Amino acid sequence: MNRLVVTVCFLLIAKAGFAQFTDGLTHMPDTSFSNTSAYRNAIKKYPAIKLVPDSLPEDVKAIKNISYSNANKQSLLLDVFAPKRQQKRLPAIIIIHGGGWRSGNRIQHYALAQQLARQGFVCFTPAYRLSTDALYPAAVNDLKAAIAWVKSHAKKYNVDTKKLSVLGFSAGGQLATLLGTTEKNLMAIVDIDGTLAFIHPESGEGDDSKSISAATYWFGYNKTERPDLWREAAALTHVGPQTPPTLFINSSVDRMHAGRTDYIDTLNKYKIYSEVHTSQIRRIHFACLSRGLHQQ
Repeated sequence: MNRLVVTVCFLLIAKAGFAQFTDGLTHMPDTSFSNTSAYRNAIKKYPAIKLVPDSLPEDVKAIKNISYSNANKQSLLLDVFAPKRQQKRLPAIIIIHGGGWRSGNRIQHYALAQQLARQGFVCFTPAYRLSTDALYPAAVNDLKAAIAWVKSHAKKYNVDTKKLSVLGFSAGGQLATLLGTTEKNLMAIVDIDGTLAFIHPESGEGDDSKSISAATYWFGYNKTERPDLWREAAALTHVGPQTPPTLFINSSVDRMHAGRTDYIDTLNKYKIYSEVHTSQIRRIHFACLSRGLHQQ
């Protein structure tokens, strides 16, 4: 194919609206979402809440900054939190942070991982490439690599690979449900305010009317240009007879669990267990804000 033909092809693609949007690839960290920012925004309305302290319990050990994969010369790290005394292989949880696929950090869930480790779980908090560095499906591929790494290192960290679950908050919840519906041999999914569908009557994702949305940044296309990608990334597309039991922990913001009813209907069809817990509060960072919240 000569240069003229290639140029014409690219022009036609651009004219059709299918040129991939890459302005979001800044390769600079987006620090707009953190435990502290979530706390400052929420405390005005919920004065009884407190940040859960990141304080390692005496009966929990932490092994941090382990490289589980490399992507584009970037080392991807995870952390391990586990009970100090382990008499047998333990169930494990991979905890995925949120932040609109663009911000957030795995350290946001250290406190959660520590407390779950106290309850007898081995917890892993992996980093993954955000939309500032790589577009969909990079984050999904990274987390699949994290799951594979946990399985291959199960003996070292005393993990029962038959009892491996995924948990995520917001964008992390979306990723957790997508992994849970596309990966084999996972025991459970915990979705904390993560959407199940991008293109759905209940969904608020992809509104670019005022500014580029987080989802558009992540896909590199808006939902009218490449609806196939937006559907591909939705757990609702993949839920079926092999999907593990799913726990939903949701705020009162309906768009954060778009597609949940349809997803549960499919689980019910196959007699797969699910459970929903909903708080009447508006959306906040469940995984880092705690005491007093239940009183609101």
